[in-house]
Amino acid sequence: MQTKKNRWLIALAGVGIHISIGSVYAWSVFTTPLQESIGWSLSQVSITFSIAILFLGLSAAFMGHFVEAKGPRKSGLVSTVFFAAGMITAGFGIQLEMLWLLYVGYGVLGGIGLGIGYITPVSTLVKWFPDRRGMATGLAIMGFGFAAMIASPVMRMLIESVGIPNTFFILGAIYFTVMFVSSLYLERPPEGYHPKGIVIGESEGAVSKDLAQLTANEAIKTKRFYFLWLMLFINVTCGIAILAVASPMGVEIAGLTAGAAAFMVGVMGVFNGAGRLVWASISDYIGRTNLYTLFFVLQIGIFAVLPFTTNEWLFQILLFIMISCYGGGFSAIPAYIGDIFGTKQLGAIHGYILTAWAAAGLAGPFIVAKIYEATQSYAWSLYIFAGLFVIALVISIFIRQDIKKLREKNERESVSASAK
Repeated sequence: MQTKKNRWLIALAGVGIHISIGSVYAWSVFTTPLQESIGWSLSQVSITFSIAILFLGLSAAFMGHFVEAKGPRKSGLVSTVFFAAGMITAGFGIQLEMLWLLYVGYGVLGGIGLGIGYITPVSTLVKWFPDRRGMATGLAIMGFGFAAMIASPVMRMLIESVGIPNTFFILGAIYFTVMFVSSLYLERPPEGYHPKGIVIGESEGAVSKDLAQLTANEAIKTKRFYFLWLMLFINVTCGIAILAVASPMGVEIAGLTAGAAAFMVGVMGVFNGAGRLVWASISDYIGRTNLYTLFFVLQIGIFAVLPFTTNEWLFQILLFIMISCYGGGFSAIPAYIGDIFGTKQLGAIHGYILTAWAAAGLAGPFIVAKIYEATQSYAWSLYIFAGLFVIALVISIFIRQDIKKLREKNERESVSASAK
């Protein structure tokens, strides 16, 4: 169980990968420059982001087994090649004014790199931090949430100084270097590894044993897999919908000025990133099931009162809490998977669960846009989302009962084995 690798440097390597691929959230920086310089329409440019998120979900689902079979170093290097190649190809697509090449580069190749890169460090960190699963995965996924804040000003500066195609070429080279170095340090812990001084499941305050050790194919045959999928789907659907319309909604409901609404959106990015680390770390102490129940109770209340919240400060505080729950939902999921399915094929199971993100990315903005077109108000969208969180709360009760039954079954089998 001895290892020459430092698990905190493993975590830092995970942050390096996530802070690179998380730059996808800064795509809107390119929207206006591409429209003005080439003449592509808003919808033509915007769909690039949608394609990237779609392929993120698909590649995470299909490549999860690859991550487990080949290990984090190889899968990290594959992610590096795809993501950097996507950036370079996108640069050529813009330089040649070929929209389809932009889609293939940033959307397809970049999206595949996103999906593999997202699950690679997460599944590894869960195994390196059995005592602090939530904190470890929250740290890496926080990098994904904060990446846009770092990338956006750099992208703007490069666009103004060297042009859009060269911006993609330069960023491709930078991300390749960061991801390549980070991937080389990634490694699975030795079999049976646990940190010095930590005893797994044997004493008061020790880390709990996982409820099961299932393969991905075994996991998808359980009810709790689909409970978990639906919980993430609802949390992301409602959160990503609000992210899409937060600025105009603030103007309509709370009377914010355009400038104040724009500033609010920027601060929401901080809470999105910080929530990923803070909530996931809290889950190490209160448990993942309790955390998601808390998420849903909080958001039922928030979405129910938001339509009536005309005070601009209270309105923003409620949105900041909501968006922190959105980010925390992403970061706590890998640790939750480890708790109830084990770490045998965590990367593959995580990949399957992330299809909820791809589906929610399409559903959330579509729902809020259609309801607004029909009612000319954001209030009804908020009521519907409050209702969805009631459903999520009920599902969290179901998964709690399912976990309780499994735990009781394990205890009976343990007593029976001891008696023999």
